Amino acid sequence: MKTVLNSITPLAGIVCRARHVTGRCGPPLAYDARPASTRAAMSTAFTLRPITLDDDVAMAAIIRRVMPEFGAGGAGFAINDPEVDWLSRAYAAPRSAYFVVQVDGQVLGGAGVAALEGGDADTCELRKMYFLPQARGLGAGRAMMARCLETARGFGFRRCYIETLDGMEGAMRLYERAGFTRLDAPLGATGHSGCDRWYALTL
Repeated sequence: MKTVLNSITPLAGIVCRARHVTGRCGPPLAYDARPASTRAAMSTAFTLRPITLDDDVAMAAIIRRVMPEFGAGGAGFAINDPEVDWLSRAYAAPRSAYFVVQVDGQVLGGAGVAALEGGDADTCELRKMYFLPQARGLGAGRAMMARCLETARGFGFRRCYIETLDGMEGAMRLYERAGFTRLDAPLGATGHSGCDRWYALTL
């Protein structure tokens, strides 16, 4: 799995406010991500919700745009996974979920959780977490991480695994702030040999 989250850094003073309705694996959540001092003057709210079939084309395009931005467009990266074109179907499997982030009704990124391929039954993987530049710096990465980890706990997983790439400092800071610790070697059998940084978190 190749995780790309560079430049998604939580901002001090961010206010998150849940507003919405229901959906698979929990309700869509709308977050008012503006610093309190500028909330009245600016409008940058994002919504997290479960992926639908209608989102597949947009998410495939996002993945294929963002990954090469960080040098992850070749062999050994998640950009080549067949499920990139049908995420909604892939994450409809048991103990799997994928969420998208919207700003002004436009899908700008997503992330999911599923059992780690080749891993033990208690370990999941945070997968395909990619955001367009417009979604970075809003607190969406932190909110998406929390949503995915909460969902993984609900599925009964006891550990979450992430693999990423050297140079993804923003992504690695996000993981470490969430409590992930570095591993010396990869877990499971994801097939993503291009990744060279690995993390795990006890849920």
